[in-house]
Amino acid sequence: MAKKILTEYINVPGIETFDAYRKQGGYTAAEKALKTMTPDEVVEEAKKSGVRGRGGAGFPMGMKWGFLAKPEGVPRYLVCNADESEPGTFKDHYLMKSIPHLLIEGMIIGSYALGAKKSFIYVRGELMYVIHILEKAIAEATAQGFLGKNILGTGYDLELVVQPGGGAYICGEETALLESLEGKRGNPRNKPPFPAVKGLYQSPTVVNNVESIANMPWIINNGSDAYAAIGIGRSTGTKLISASGHIQKPGVYEIELGVSVEEFLNSDEYCGGVRKGHHLKALVAGGSSVPILPANLIMKTANGEDRLMSYESLSDGGFATGTMLGSGGFIVFDETACIVRNTWNFARFYHHESCGQCSPCREGTGWMEKVLHRIEHGHGSMHDVDLLVDISKKIEGNTICPLGDAAAWPVASAIRHFRDEFIWHITNPYEASQPGAVYQGEMALV
Repeated sequence: MAKKILTEYINVPGIETFDAYRKQGGYTAAEKALKTMTPDEVVEEAKKSGVRGRGGAGFPMGMKWGFLAKPEGVPRYLVCNADESEPGTFKDHYLMKSIPHLLIEGMIIGSYALGAKKSFIYVRGELMYVIHILEKAIAEATAQGFLGKNILGTGYDLELVVQPGGGAYICGEETALLESLEGKRGNPRNKPPFPAVKGLYQSPTVVNNVESIANMPWIINNGSDAYAAIGIGRSTGTKLISASGHIQKPGVYEIELGVSVEEFLNSDEYCGGVRKGHHLKALVAGGSSVPILPANLIMKTANGEDRLMSYESLSDGGFATGTMLGSGGFIVFDETACIVRNTWNFARFYHHESCGQCSPCREGTGWMEKVLHRIEHGHGSMHDVDLLVDISKKIEGNTICPLGDAAAWPVASAIRHFRDEFIWHITNPYEASQPGAVYQGEMALV
């Protein structure tokens, strides 16, 4: 059985309550950090553990903490990004609703390490019931002396606030989140200055993902060396994966980073394989914004090695033959899936969610949606395939925030690996436009 750091106690009855969480050793890490460690020592433990941002970027969390500016007389903030708007990703939602005190304890430890006296959890607005669960957990922790004034008699004060978002994908980008948290339209900011220097209310701020912060209690209790010993290479620790699509057992799984893609997909411990009677056609490994890969490339790297569930292995070969671990949104497609239809669906989402600040994204996402719509509905031309590639190149790298890249990569990778399917839609417009029509040409199925 794989090591469990985040989900070991998630099925304990009543674990969402303070008493049940406390009985399983909850809040001992917060006590240890506040009573026996300096803030710098906590930051050092985060650095040595190698834990990386679990929201998609994969940037080392301890290093991010170390960048925080500390001017005299200026407040500092820790903000938890619980917006989780990436299609195919639902692991933070699962963690917050099931074991909210794990996140609360992680926020206490992180806030103490950064010298924050007030911290925020920014939750996607549609998840109001999760917000109520978190607010109840905060009230319980406050009543037990783990939040508020003079926590555990250490002289450290912390107020923790849960803030609902407005349901905008763009607010998953950290500077757009900060704008929204300040009560403004959630438009990404130009960088520099980075949030570590001028973030929330123009004060030094760190923004971390739910899963990233929830690792801290285990790291403090067990030590950074123990955490770093789990996983493979620079992909240390465990990772929550949101598995969905054409599989036997969809759900949220905690894996040790470094397990092979084949084992994760086919093992009864995890996804249980592609649904019976069907074959794997394609896979999105890290949420809708990462490149899609055909069956043969998701199982093996370009040099023939097993593809692993790690930051490095999934990206091996660059975007020509690789993809990204991203947020861990593992979406599986069998041979009944239409890649053109799926790509159009993703393009519709990114066009709708663009904030409109940058013209390459504002205009380009709309163009991609329109071109993909006409290909899918039997009105495309051969010129359209290369036109989509050209549009994606003009968007990628030319926007303030990564939403432009997130919109461009799925389209470019789908054409790169499934060009024949796009051409079939164009050369067989009537057949392709029928409900349920799927390309039946040569495919690398496994």
